[in-house]
Amino acid sequence: MKNKKVIFLSILLILLLTPNIGQAMHIMEGFLPVKWAIIWAVVSLPFIIVGFKKVSQIFKGDTNKKVLLGLAGGFVFVLSAMKIPSVTGSCSHPTGVGLGAILFGPTTMTVVGLIVLLFQALLLAHGGLTTLGANTFSMAIVGPLVSYGIFKLLKKRDTNTTFTVFLAAFLGDLMTYVITAIQLALAFPDATTGFVGSMGKFLSVFAVTQIPLAIVEGIVTAIVYNLLIEYHKEGVIRIENIK
Repeated sequence: MKNKKVIFLSILLILLLTPNIGQAMHIMEGFLPVKWAIIWAVVSLPFIIVGFKKVSQIFKGDTNKKVLLGLAGGFVFVLSAMKIPSVTGSCSHPTGVGLGAILFGPTTMTVVGLIVLLFQALLLAHGGLTTLGANTFSMAIVGPLVSYGIFKLLKKRDTNTTFTVFLAAFLGDLMTYVITAIQLALAFPDATTGFVGSMGKFLSVFAVTQIPLAIVEGIVTAIVYNLLIEYHKEGVIRIENIK
C-alpha cells in the first residue's frame, strides 16, 4: 500500500511539472464556426439530460457514493487542467474521466465533465462557452463511453484488473482526441484533400503529445483505482460491482 502511494505521488509530480502553457482547454473559445458549435451542443444534449438523472439518483443515495463522485470529479478537474500546446486552437492534456466512468458509468461522467469544462471556461479561461458542446462531446461523452465499454468487456473475460483499468483510461483518453481531430477536420477541411487529409494532419500532431499523456493517465488511474479497492477491503469506503 505504501509503495503504491509513493508511485502515485511521483506520477502526479511529473504531471504537475508538465509545461502548463497552452492556448485553451480542448478547442478554444470562438474557434469553431457557429454551425458546428450548435451541432455539437445539440448532439451532446441527450447525454447531458440522462446524466443529470443519474447524478440525481446518486445524490439521493448514501453518503459513500457522494464522496466517491466528488473524488472522481476532483480527479477530472486536476488532470484535465494539466495541458501542453498541441494543434492551433487546441491543446493536449489528460482527461481523468476513465476512473469515474468505471465507478459510476459513462453518463454520470458526462455531467461531471460538463461541470469541469464550464468551471474552467468561466474561471480559468480554458476552452470556452461556444465550444462547450464540442468539448463535452469529446471528453465527457465519448471518452467515458470508451473507458466504460473497455472495462466491462475485459472484466467479463477475467483480464487482470490493473491492466483493464489502465487500458480503459488509456483508450478513453486517446479516443477523446480522435474525436477532437474529427471535429476540427469537419470544421476546417483541407483545401486539397478535404476532411480525410485534414483529420490525418490533426491526428498526427495530437499523437506527439497525447500518446505519452494517455499512458501516464492510464497508469495514474490504475493506481488510484487499486488504492480505492484497498480502502474498500479495509471497510473505509464501499465500491459496488467489483471483483
